[in-house]
Amino acid sequence: MRDCHEGKLQLPDFQRGWVWDQDRIVDLLASVSEGFPVGALMTLEAAGEVAFAVNPIEGAPAASKPLEAYLLDGQQRMTSLYQSTSSRNAVKTQTAKNKPVKLHFYFDIRAALNPNVARRDAIVATPEDRIIREDFGRRIALDLSNEDAQFTALHFPIDRIFDAQIWIQAALTWVLQDMEARKDHMALINEFSIRVINNFTDYHVPVIALGKDTSRAAVCLVFEKVNTGGKPLDAFELVTAMYAGQTFRLRDDWKARRDRLAKQPVLANVEPVEFLQAISLLHTKSVRARAEAEGKEPPAISATRASLLQLPLSAYVAYAGMVEEGYIKAAKFLHGLKIFRARDLPYQTQLAPLAAILAELGETWEHDAVRKRLAQWYWCGVFGELYGSAIESRFALDIRDVPRWIAGGPLPQTVDRADFREERLRTLRSRLSAAYKGVHALLMRCGAEDFMSGQPFDQTVFFDENVDIHHIFPEAWCKQPAQGISPDIYNSIINKTPLSARTNRIIGGVAPSSYLSRLEKGGGQLPAIPADRLESILKSHEIDIARLRADEFTAFFDDRRARLLRLIEAAMGKDAVRETVAPPDPDDHYSDEEQEAEVQHVGEHEETI
Repeated sequence: MRDCHEGKLQLPDFQRGWVWDQDRIVDLLASVSEGFPVGALMTLEAAGEVAFAVNPIEGAPAASKPLEAYLLDGQQRMTSLYQSTSSRNAVKTQTAKNKPVKLHFYFDIRAALNPNVARRDAIVATPEDRIIREDFGRRIALDLSNEDAQFTALHFPIDRIFDAQIWIQAALTWVLQDMEARKDHMALINEFSIRVINNFTDYHVPVIALGKDTSRAAVCLVFEKVNTGGKPLDAFELVTAMYAGQTFRLRDDWKARRDRLAKQPVLANVEPVEFLQAISLLHTKSVRARAEAEGKEPPAISATRASLLQLPLSAYVAYAGMVEEGYIKAAKFLHGLKIFRARDLPYQTQLAPLAAILAELGETWEHDAVRKRLAQWYWCGVFGELYGSAIESRFALDIRDVPRWIAGGPLPQTVDRADFREERLRTLRSRLSAAYKGVHALLMRCGAEDFMSGQPFDQTVFFDENVDIHHIFPEAWCKQPAQGISPDIYNSIINKTPLSARTNRIIGGVAPSSYLSRLEKGGGQLPAIPADRLESILKSHEIDIARLRADEFTAFFDDRRARLLRLIEAAMGKDAVRETVAPPDPDDHYSDEEQEAEVQHVGEHEETI
């Protein structure tokens, strides 16, 4: 407690705020009062390889002594003990119902000495003014606001536990003022001192003390293992603390960059760890190239957690501006692919290698041949569904392979190994699928026009008209028992296409032949659309209008599947794997996330999925 008070033991500044509630504090105090173990602490000796910015234990004053150690594990216990036993201020905590409260804690001395009373039940919490009131505040049930009141009620203030003798001496003086009436009080106080207070003053918490020569990787691994409660610490928080030890405020720097990136809706969800990954790709690639030039064993190109934790501040400073510009270029590139919003990104994870590649390419990425190769790589990643797992190793391959390919080298592994299977189209039903969102974007990129307005989906139209993906054969029509169409089929991407919200409302839930007739005839404020123009619009969506006019769902479905497959093949620059046997079960290739999304939509009647 003294080390916490003096600042010799402090917290790395990425440790999250103190969060224990009243019940957990009471349980901790009860355990210590009976001499029960409360678990070991873990500390790291200061002045070693790892230097963190620090914060004092919450509630402690500014440090008065030099830092000696970081508290790696035990923040909640040490903060609870410090605030309740060593600070005269009320403990800021919360009730079991998450209501913020400020409390002082006391031992009811009689209850604490009663073997039939659980020790936690002998601990009393009072409001900040140390007075417990009842009857909506109209009656004082227990007043502990001064020492005389505490002596009379035999309630010991736990925040006096480490200077208890001063309180006990004052109690003795109080007893001597009326010895005859108060002699039993002194006997109980003395017994309480022996059986309870001494357990605090003699208590020893085991400490696992890591030496100052402990490596950065080992320290970060410790944090990952011991931080089992709440949100796990990510690499950005750890790097932030390490850079702070070099007086660089990474969090402030990132906030400014994030605000600039977020002006592009497609970049709204860029995470700081992803930004660090892009920097790490460029840095480790440069280090590898330098080692190769010097004839040394080249280290790996990497964007793993371990490589982020080894990322020197000098590398961040050198590459952060390039990577930020790479992300801005990525937004422009994605707009060209008709991907305008973060929610429509097939893979958020693919942004990091894309930004790193564009940062390295500089202005050459604007050349037509370069953009075409970048697009092929991008679509291969999307339709090959390659960025869902084991992504860090793929990032490293991408930053190595793609610039080399653009310069005339061999195919990148992402392009070479990407496959799209024909049967996958029928199982794409959820927005959580990258390939599902890929088809949505690909249709807009290939010139799809809104059924009603006839406008292509450029960025302005996309946002102004609230464009999303909707059913072609309306869901309400498909659900009719007479149609006999399975939801697994009519909810497939094959039966969906980009449309404005207004157009989707006009289509409604009727048969395609009915809404096509309505669009052609017009009426009210809806102008008529010539039949040949409507056919041209539907063709831009890879739809055969004749099958819609005839309400032939099966023929439409088979024809459009073939058309969409050709679009995907053109985007990937390679043939898809064709079906050679009977179509598989609809749940094949159906991820857990997609199944969960489908369950959430059971019973819904909206046209949008």
